[in-house]
Amino acid sequence: MQYNKVVICGVDTSKLRVLKEDKKIELLKLARKGDMNARNELINGNLKLVLSVIQRFTNRGEPLDDLFQVGCVGLIKAIDNFDVELGVRFSTYAVPMIIGEVRRYLRDNNSVRVSRSMRDTAYKAIQVREKLSNELDREPTIEEISKELDMKKEDVVISLEAIVDPVSLYEPVYNDGGEAIFVMDQIGDKNTADSWMDEILLCDAIRALSDREKRILNLRFMLGKTQTEVAEEVGISQAQVSRLEKGALKKIKSS
Repeated sequence: MQYNKVVICGVDTSKLRVLKEDKKIELLKLARKGDMNARNELINGNLKLVLSVIQRFTNRGEPLDDLFQVGCVGLIKAIDNFDVELGVRFSTYAVPMIIGEVRRYLRDNNSVRVSRSMRDTAYKAIQVREKLSNELDREPTIEEISKELDMKKEDVVISLEAIVDPVSLYEPVYNDGGEAIFVMDQIGDKNTADSWMDEILLCDAIRALSDREKRILNLRFMLGKTQTEVAEEVGISQAQVSRLEKGALKKIKSS
């Protein structure tokens, strides 16, 4: 997708003009008085802003047209709620609104369901975080957000964590040019260690493994250590642990 020339929702965004800030303020004042033509001109004059914002969400697997339309909803909300007396650029206010709308859409369409009250709390916390970021010119602390919301810090943290997008166990977190290391490789297997080792011990092929391979399997599946912890104990890199572990299991399974 090229940034300067994109046909989306039937609109060639390369032909859309970008409004200057003084023109935006003029149109915002007219729109506040009920001038629908000014409101429509504001929407059309800020569609490239929507396009630039949704770039960061293009890897979520959602149709670009859908993200663009959701982003436009955020833009319209920004236009309808922006206070020209704030003394800030319209884009400073609009970008967080557009981002918030897209994130809300992605979370509401997530297979992991979170209660409406918790989502509402999280959205309020996000809005406050954006507001304080602009005011303080830095990322606000949880304590500052909680104080602004008049809520317990724990409730704010729990609500924000509840709407974080889940990460696939098969998402790569490191690649040294060989086999990738995935999220699942970072997780200790304490709950199923016995069942894993019962199956492994039944296989005579374990006798053919090297001492280092046996030690790695023991640390991983008997003691439930992560590959990082095993690497530190054995004295090799995590990538080597991953390769040795997978190689050893492959030998056992193919015997």
